[in-house]
Amino acid sequence: MQRVTSFIPAGEHGGPVAGRVELTHEGRHLRRKALKLEDGSSVMLDLKDAVLFADGDRLVLEDGTLIEIAAAPEELFEIHAHGRLHLIQLAWHLGNRHLPAQIEEGRILILRDHVIRQMLEGLGAHVHAVVEPFQPVRGAYHAAGGHDHSHGDHDHHGHHHHHD
Repeated sequence: MQRVTSFIPAGEHGGPVAGRVELTHEGRHLRRKALKLEDGSSVMLDLKDAVLFADGDRLVLEDGTLIEIAAAPEELFEIHAHGRLHLIQLAWHLGNRHLPAQIEEGRILILRDHVIRQMLEGLGAHVHAVVEPFQPVRGAYHAAGGHDHSHGDHDHHGHHHHHD
């Protein structure tokens, strides 16, 4: 199995791509893992530090071949507000809970969470279920550890993980 020890961020040129791997947001937080590519073959990712990959990032195999990372469609809630200020307030409430959120000009995307949906609707938001790739803002995710994969409690054990 070929090893991957380096990567090229999306947008930097690296030549043609030989393969693709589709991963969810949670699945894109990687350090050491065997990844199954779309064509059925596998590569061994072996990085020095954990990286939260984004759609379009490319992994570099030992022979120089590139594998593109694609953000997989996920079950999300799309949040709409009554205006810009309202959307900013909603983003603040979500940020306060350290939830990964993809914040755009006219909407916010979060992983589906019915408790949060009720909170948002209580704040006057419109929430719709959608399925699309999820690329949350980078900072808050690392505060939650990113490795325990337990959803819900996210007890921070002090705040020594903030790499902003």
